[in-house]
Amino acid sequence: MDFLVLFSIYVAVVLTCIFLVCKYSGQQQSPFNALLNRVTKVVAPFTPEWLKNLSQWFMHRLFHQRNNMFIYLHILLEVAVYAEFSYEVFGFCREMDTTLINLSMPYVLLVIKTLFFYLCIKTDPGVCNMCVQRFDHHCIWVNNCIGAQNTRVFLLYLFSVCAMAGDIALLTGDMLLHAVLRSGLLRASYIDEYGQQQPTGPLFIVQHLFLTFPRIVFMLGFVIFIFFLLAAYALFHSYLALINQTSNDRSKFAHSSPWPAFTDTIKEDSVTKLMETLTAYKVLCGKCGNGLGHEFVNDGPEEGKSRF
Repeated sequence: MDFLVLFSIYVAVVLTCIFLVCKYSGQQQSPFNALLNRVTKVVAPFTPEWLKNLSQWFMHRLFHQRNNMFIYLHILLEVAVYAEFSYEVFGFCREMDTTLINLSMPYVLLVIKTLFFYLCIKTDPGVCNMCVQRFDHHCIWVNNCIGAQNTRVFLLYLFSVCAMAGDIALLTGDMLLHAVLRSGLLRASYIDEYGQQQPTGPLFIVQHLFLTFPRIVFMLGFVIFIFFLLAAYALFHSYLALINQTSNDRSKFAHSSPWPAFTDTIKEDSVTKLMETLTAYKVLCGKCGNGLGHEFVNDGPEEGKSRF
């Protein structure tokens, strides 16, 4: 199996993952959750209690609490892309007489994106993961919860990243296209393994680009992946904004009551409960003490589950 076939398989897997993530976003019962639940049930009896507690603490700390690791990873990936673009693509584009205005656009978009990125980090939505007005989700890439106070900035951040990735992809693709046209590969031929002369086709040209510009081609694949993934995510959140919902609302289950219902709190200490009857508790914010509603025991979508 040659390199091109392996890369084609990689691209197919990535595109499949994008499709599945977009298809099952906001759905509680997705193939990912079902598979994870099955694996957990099989592995749980053989897993030591300390290892379960450690893994739960690690995953909660990594994905549901403030953590700078993903901000550092975000900056590292950004530096890698712009270093490759500035070191190789920029020079090739100048040789092709690409205007400085076009070449400066990725850097202008970088400044705009950095501004929205900073605002997403610094805007205080409330008490993260505990008391956030119109809580949507905790975003690990900006190390902050997304709610009423920063949803607009978050959407602008997503669209600015899409514009930045799309512009770099267009300039890089144009550079590779001009490289192929200048090399004369479209009119060239080669001798195959049987000694016969064959005209160069798309597969031969792609392989040639991999061998000649490996870092540029992989950078192009990465920014295209980022563009389509974040574009789908940004459009999904724009749709939620238009219908006045959050992704947290979409995770709630349907109930005969006139308001949305859900089964769990964000975490154990995010609320305080006061018993009113044997089957109902008054729910208060664990931080500020304001009333949030009620918990109705054994009234959830599954046996033993509560309804909030």
